[in-house]
Amino acid sequence: MSALDSGIAVGFKKGHIVTKRAKRVRPSQRKGKLGARTKLVREVVRSVAGFAPYERRIMELLKGGGNNPAKRAWRFAKKRLGTHIRAKNKVSEIS
Repeated sequence: MSALDSGIAVGFKKGHIVTKRAKRVRPSQRKGKLGARTKLVREVVRSVAGFAPYERRIMELLKGGGNNPAKRAWRFAKKRLGTHIRAKNKVSEIS
């Protein structure tokens, strides 16, 4: 019950005053959230397999100078990964 609930039959915030129930989380609302097991597996694979050649090149671009190394890295990653958002996430993961 909030301070604005009135209990009056007409007008803004009209109706009987009730206590709100907590909604249960549906699987569709959880979709895409990283689980503990998946996170662990990805860390193990990364430590065993290392970086892909294009990821090493992104690291080089970030280390190397130039006018804007981050922008160069984003552009290169976008060319390899296909989308702007995936490229941004990859560069932020690597740097």
